[in-house]
Amino acid sequence: MKDHSISIAISFVCPTLFKMATTTATTRITVSAQVEGPIDKVWEQWTDPKHIVKWNAASDDWHCPRSENDLRVGGRFSARMEPRNSNEGFDFSGTYTEVVPKKRIVHRMDDGRMCEVTFATEGNGTRVTETFDAEHSHSVEMQRGGWQAILDRFKAHVEGHRK
Repeated sequence: MKDHSISIAISFVCPTLFKMATTTATTRITVSAQVEGPIDKVWEQWTDPKHIVKWNAASDDWHCPRSENDLRVGGRFSARMEPRNSNEGFDFSGTYTEVVPKKRIVHRMDDGRMCEVTFATEGNGTRVTETFDAEHSHSVEMQRGGWQAILDRFKAHVEGHRK
């Protein structure tokens, strides 16, 4: 079975439409992508708000109209996620608990869940891996699918496939 992740947008905005099996607080989900680009470029485009707004959505009918990022331990991040046809979205936000430049970012989301993102040079590219605590309202499969979709959009952005 292909490894997919959760659509943050679907998970948070359409909970009744997509509510499935619940998960436990200890369930961890991992998504990953091999990005064809040097780690310096990958890191910059992952952490710079001017790039985040271009890739941070699970599908073309969603977008990220604004992003803020204070990339340091104790610093905050926030990304506004909305359907393109409305401004009724949500803020995906949290606080950094660990930052190792070009290697690892750990953050606590505002709902208390943890997420770790690692960056590793692999061949001529960079492997980006996200591992996060599952939330309770949606199936692991749905969460994996959405987060993988966002990561795939990031990969396409870095590789120049997206405007």
